[in-house]
Amino acid sequence: MTFTEGMELVGRTMDVAGVAAIVVGALVAALLALSPRRRYGPDGDVLGTFRRRLGRAILLGLELLVAADIIRTVAISPTFESVAVLGLIVLIRTFLSWSLELEISGRWPWQKRGTQQGTQQSTHPPDQAPTPTPSAVISEPRRERHDGGAPA
Repeated sequence: MTFTEGMELVGRTMDVAGVAAIVVGALVAALLALSPRRRYGPDGDVLGTFRRRLGRAILLGLELLVAADIIRTVAISPTFESVAVLGLIVLIRTFLSWSLELEISGRWPWQKRGTQQGTQQSTHPPDQAPTPTPSAVISEPRRERHDGGAPA
């Protein structure tokens, strides 16, 4: 087996793994959504839980498919045309991945956990302000009076 044939086989195997991840993930998400015991996620929403599970499976499959494209393009036929096509494919799949991540978690991939749309989410009810911790309380420095009296 030559190097080119080996890389083609690796690329095809990654393609199969990507498609299998999407199909198996979709089946598992559907079965869990239909199962009476495991139907609800942490928020009690069947449809939302199903969509998150399906989205995660699609994200995994897209990552594997992009890896397969990169392997085949770089290792087998590294021409300017094939690299340009790969760049377009990766750009489209990256946009799909970001869109799915936003749909699944409600935030962009580059945002930290606990933030949504660039703002901090509060874990406190809207009518209650958080109580400050001792390290968060800043004490004001003592001021000396200029008329010779005791500190204020």
